[in-house]
Amino acid sequence: MQKFSSYLDHFGFHQRPFSLTPDPEFLFWSDAARGAYAMLQYGLATRAPITLLTGEIGAGKTVLLQHFIEEVEDDDTLSIALVTNTRPNTREILQWLLPELLQSDLGEEARFLKVQEFLIREYNEGRRVLLVIDEAQNLSSEALEELRMLTNINLGKEEVLQLFLIGQPELRDNVRRPDLVQFAQRVAANYHLPYMKADTVAQYIAHRLTVAGGRPSLFSKQAAMLVFEATGGVPRLINQLCDMALTYAYAEGAPVIKRATVQAVLDDGIFFSPVDRK
Repeated sequence: MQKFSSYLDHFGFHQRPFSLTPDPEFLFWSDAARGAYAMLQYGLATRAPITLLTGEIGAGKTVLLQHFIEEVEDDDTLSIALVTNTRPNTREILQWLLPELLQSDLGEEARFLKVQEFLIREYNEGRRVLLVIDEAQNLSSEALEELRMLTNINLGKEEVLQLFLIGQPELRDNVRRPDLVQFAQRVAANYHLPYMKADTVAQYIAHRLTVAGGRPSLFSKQAAMLVFEATGGVPRLINQLCDMALTYAYAEGAPVIKRATVQAVLDDGIFFSPVDRK
């Protein structure tokens, strides 16, 4: 059996170009990605109480968020709390900001006051607090309302807490619920990250190939178009299909990936396409 390392050697890669794990090194700055990133920067710079970034599954929200945090985490005027394990009906909002509450038997009102003291103390020491919640579509209405209450804490005109919510489109639907009108009014910045169009998919593929040390023209234009047609422009699915196509081409000893190679992957049924191509 041939070793997987030969897959990299065959095409001249120093790493896999289409890994499914989000990696800021491979971040592709499409127009949509730039728009989403600019909105995160705007939300932070204007001290927006609540900033929303939404997108379909696999649209690239997490890698954008990772890059953003890497850019701002060295700012000594900013304290960042990142939450990635949200669950429906969670009641752990306060301890996300103040982990010491995990060991506390204080009542709800006393816990809220502890968090308020923490936020004010951070502000008085020259730091503002940014709470970032990924997969925020999992938050219940009660959790969102609790977050709104936290963003009401301020000193004069100054906000002491900012909230970034990152999630799937359901998050936008949740925020529009009649019982969350007050929450929606606190959203000062929002952006929806769409899937990529055909020409952007071709550029995305070439970009990842280049970052991995390969030739940007390794996929033919026809192959890239079929990748778009089969994946609907979803980055995660593009990565999966392109990785399989590279494996097929390597097994055949082919120097490039043609449309027929991508079609062979699809014909074998090992890649599930969400797009009806009939």
